[in-house]
Amino acid sequence: MQAPRRAPNGALDVTVAPGTAAPEPGRRPAQPLKPYPRYRVSVQDYVTFHEQGFLIVRGLVPPEDVQELVQHTDDLIHGRIDLPGLEPPSLCSTPQEIERRYLRIHMLHRVLEIHERFLLHPRLLDVLEALIGPDVMAMQSMLFLKFPGGAGQGYHQDSYYIPTMPDTLCGAWLAVDRADEENGCMWFTPGTQHEPIYPTAGREHANHGDALGDLPVVENVSHTDERVNTLARVAATYPGREVPAIMDPGDVAFFGGHILHRSHHNRSATRFRRSFVGHYANARSFTMWGHGDAEGTPTNHKHILARGDTHLPYGQPRFGTACAANTPSLRGVGTGSGALMMATMADGDMMSTAPIAMARNDPALHDHDEE
Repeated sequence: MQAPRRAPNGALDVTVAPGTAAPEPGRRPAQPLKPYPRYRVSVQDYVTFHEQGFLIVRGLVPPEDVQELVQHTDDLIHGRIDLPGLEPPSLCSTPQEIERRYLRIHMLHRVLEIHERFLLHPRLLDVLEALIGPDVMAMQSMLFLKFPGGAGQGYHQDSYYIPTMPDTLCGAWLAVDRADEENGCMWFTPGTQHEPIYPTAGREHANHGDALGDLPVVENVSHTDERVNTLARVAATYPGREVPAIMDPGDVAFFGGHILHRSHHNRSATRFRRSFVGHYANARSFTMWGHGDAEGTPTNHKHILARGDTHLPYGQPRFGTACAANTPSLRGVGTGSGALMMATMADGDMMSTAPIAMARNDPALHDHDEE
C-alpha cells in the first residue's frame, strides 16, 4: 500500500500498490461470465460521445449488481473486509468517524475479486468496444466513498495522469448512489475534449512532446480553488457550457481523457456519493503508466486485455474474470477486432510490418535543447 494522501477534511486517498497483493498466481482458469444481454451503442450515442466529450448510458448496470457494490462498500467502510494495508476502524470510533475515513481507494482490482469483476463488467466493455475499441485494455480501478461533507476535485484532464500513445484513454464512472448537485456529482465542460493536455512544470513534453509550440504550463491541477488551479482559465473560454452529470444508480458516464471535468464537495448531511470508476484505453495504445518502481519502462504487460486483441504485451486478470486475456472466444474475430480487420486487408505490397521502437514513445526522450 502506498503512503496515503489526506484530503483537506482528513479523509484518506489510498492507492493499492502491486506488492500489496498476494504473489501473482499466473494464468487462472477463466471464471464463467454471468449472462448479460449485449448492449449495443446507437449511432446517436456514438456521435454524442464525440460531440460532447462524454456519454451517460442510463441503467447500463443491473440493480442487483449495483446492490452488490452497495453492500461491499458498507463492508469496506466498517472494516468487515480484510484488506492488506488498511487498518480496521478503532472500536472506539464513532459511526461518523468510521464513515469519514476513506475518500477514494485506487487499484483494488489487484486485491479484491469484486473490483476485477466490475472493471471487466461485460456491459461496460460493450460500450467501450464501440467508443474506443474494438480492442480494449483495462488499466485502473477506483472506488469513491464520498461521504457527507466529502471533498470534491477541481478541474483536471485524465490523460494528464494516465498517458497512452496514441491517446485513447476513456473513463467509465458507475454511479452506486444517486449523484446530483447536492452530494457532489461530476461536472463536464463539453467542447474541452478538443483541447490538448495541459502540462504542469516538469511535464512539458509528457503528452504532446514538443509538437505544440505555444502550449502553456498550468498549476495546481485538480485543486478545487479556481484561483489557483489555472486549468480554470481554459474552462472559462467555454462559458455556460459546463453541465452536471446527474445520475441514478446503475447509470454509467463514459468520458474521454481530454475533457475538463470536476466535482464539488458533498453538501448533503446524510447522503453518500459512492461510485466505481474504471479507466481504459485501446489495447493497441502503448503506455508507461503504472510502472511502480521501474519508472520509464513499458507497462502494457501490467494491464488486462479486456476485449479484442493486441500486438503489445498484456496482463492476466488476477482472479480469472473472463475477458479477452483468458477467453479465446472474446478475442480476435470473435469480437470483430484486429484479427478480422487484418483478414479484410489486401495482401501484397500494400501491407507490411515493422518492429515497434518503444523508446520513441518515451516522453523523456522528447526534450530538445533550444537552438
